[in-house]
Amino acid sequence: MSHPDTAVPGNGRERSKGIARIVSASLIGTTIEWYDFFLYGSAAALVFNKLFFPKADPLTGTLIAFLTYAIGFAARPLGGVVFGHFGDRIGRKKLLVVSLVMMGGATFAMGLLPTYATLGVGAPLLLTALRVVQGFALGGEWGGAVLLVSEHGGDRKRGFWASWPQSGAPGGNLLATGVLALLAAVQSDETFRAWGWRVPFLLSGVLVVIGLWIRVSVSESPLFLEAKEKQDAQDRVPVVEVFRTGWRQVLVAIGARFGENISYYILTSFLLVYVTEHLKLPKSTALDAVLIGSAVHFLVIPAWGALSDRIGRRPVMLIGSAGMALWTIVFFSLVDDRSFGVITLAVTVGLVLHGAMYGPQAAYVSELFDTRVRYSGASMGSQLASIIAGALAPIVAVELLKDYDSSVPVALYMGLAAVVTALTVAVARETRGRDLARVEADAASPSAVTVRTT
Repeated sequence: MSHPDTAVPGNGRERSKGIARIVSASLIGTTIEWYDFFLYGSAAALVFNKLFFPKADPLTGTLIAFLTYAIGFAARPLGGVVFGHFGDRIGRKKLLVVSLVMMGGATFAMGLLPTYATLGVGAPLLLTALRVVQGFALGGEWGGAVLLVSEHGGDRKRGFWASWPQSGAPGGNLLATGVLALLAAVQSDETFRAWGWRVPFLLSGVLVVIGLWIRVSVSESPLFLEAKEKQDAQDRVPVVEVFRTGWRQVLVAIGARFGENISYYILTSFLLVYVTEHLKLPKSTALDAVLIGSAVHFLVIPAWGALSDRIGRRPVMLIGSAGMALWTIVFFSLVDDRSFGVITLAVTVGLVLHGAMYGPQAAYVSELFDTRVRYSGASMGSQLASIIAGALAPIVAVELLKDYDSSVPVALYMGLAAVVTALTVAVARETRGRDLARVEADAASPSAVTVRTT
C-alpha cells in the first residue's frame, strides 16, 4: 500500500501549513512541560536544599534534593505505561491534553508549598508527592508529542519535523533557567530564598492555559485513526504486546538514550551544583552559561534532525555519542578555568554534541514500533532509560564529587555512558525512511527500510 510523503491532507501549501501547525502545537506543549520539569531540577540545585532539607551540609542537602528529583523520573515509566496504553487505544491528542494539565497543576502547586521552616517534615513530603505527579505526566508527554508529529508527517522529512518537539527540552530548560537567572539578577539571595523562587512555579499556570489553547486545536494522528478502524477488541494490552514482540526495540531505545540522558543532566543540572558548591562561583555564572548553551541547543537539534533525513539516523547519533565521549576528556578542565566565557564554551559544545544524539531520536524511536503499539513502545523505551540514566545522573555525579572531591570520576561516568550509546547505535539497524503505516511483519524485512520519494 503506497502512502504519500505527507500524511496531512490537502495540496502542498495546505500540507505544509498543516504539519507546521502540528509541530508548533507539539513544540509549545513540550516546552511548557519541560519548563515545569526542569524548573524543579534547577531549584533543587540552587535553593531546595536550604528550604526543604535544611538540616544537612550543602552537598548532602543537595543530594537529598536530587533524590526527590529522581523520584519524578521513577514515576515516568508508570506514566509511559498508562498514557501509552490509552494513547494506543483512544488517541494521541487526548492524552497530551491530560499530561499538560497534570504537569502544570503540580508545578503551580509547588509554588504554593510551605517550606520546612513552616511545616516541618510535611513540606518535603508534599514536594515529593508533587514531583511524582510531574514525572507521571512527563512519562506520557514525550511519546505522544513526537508521535503526533511523526505520524502526521511523511517519510522523507520525518527526522526534521519530529526533532522540533525534541527542541522543547532545551526550550523548557532555556525558559526555566532564564526566569531563574532574571530573578537572580534583580533579587538578593535572601529575597530569592524568601519568595522569589516561587515566581517561576506560579508562572506555570499561565503557560498551561496558553498550551491548552494551542494543543486542543490540532487534529488527531491519521495513522492512529486508520489503525483504530482495524482494532480488534481481543487485541492484547499494548504494553504486553510491546514486550512480547518488540523487547529488542525497547532495548535499542534504552541504549540510544542512555548516554544522551546522562550527559544532558550533567551538562545542565549537575553543572549548577559543581559551579556553585565546588568552584564557589556565583550561581549566575552557571545559570547564564546554561542559558546560552540551551539557546544554541534549541537551534541545532532540528539541524541534526534534518541531517538524519539525508545520511541516516545512526550516523548522526554516532557523531554525537562518539563526540561526547571525547568531549568529556576536556569538559571539566575547561569549567575549572572559572572563566565565564570558557565555562559557556564547554557547556555549549557539549550541548551541540548532545543535540546530535537527541535530534534524530524522535524519528528513530518512532520508526522502531508498529502503529498499534507505537505510543506504548516509544514511551517505555524512553522512560525506562530515564530511570537508569537521567534520574541517577545528578545523584551519581554529586556522590562522586562528594566522595572524591574531583571531577575526574564524573567525567569518566559521562564518557562511559556516551560509549554505551555509541555501541548501541553502531550495532542497531537503520530506520530512516520507514513507512510508519506498514505493519510490523513487513517492517521486519531488511528491504523494508527504503526512502520514499513520492
